[in-house]
Amino acid sequence: MRALIQRVAHAEVVVDGASTGKIGPGLLILVCAMQGDDAATGAKLAAKIAKLRIFQNEDGKMNCSVMDIGGSALVVSQFTLAADTSRGNRPGFSRAAPPVEGKALYESFAADLADLGIQVETGIFGADMKVSLLNDGPVTIWIDTQDPA
Repeated sequence: MRALIQRVAHAEVVVDGASTGKIGPGLLILVCAMQGDDAATGAKLAAKIAKLRIFQNEDGKMNCSVMDIGGSALVVSQFTLAADTSRGNRPGFSRAAPPVEGKALYESFAADLADLGIQVETGIFGADMKVSLLNDGPVTIWIDTQDPA
């Protein structure tokens, strides 16, 4: 799975003019299931993100997790994170999981975060979403579970 995590003061996703998810301080997580991913991959990613120490402590050091600050997570499906830009100018998305599988993994990932005690809001898989946020820091982290590093 691939995730782009942004520390936010607030974030919201709107579909067809209606808010489907809105959070205060916490994380906006854009997530993409890739071919070969499974529920265990999503569970490991959720645990990693929940424990990421990217919020400031009382000394101004990034040493607290979203759980430590009682923050929320807005999870938005983002198949374009699978973009292959190695050839030409039009990205390819063939490495993304097929839609039915991707949706199940996206929902499972969001549920795993919630099971860790984080308040989770979501977008709608496959919808045309409008996402707004106030990036805090800014702090933006990229995680690719298939990256050997």
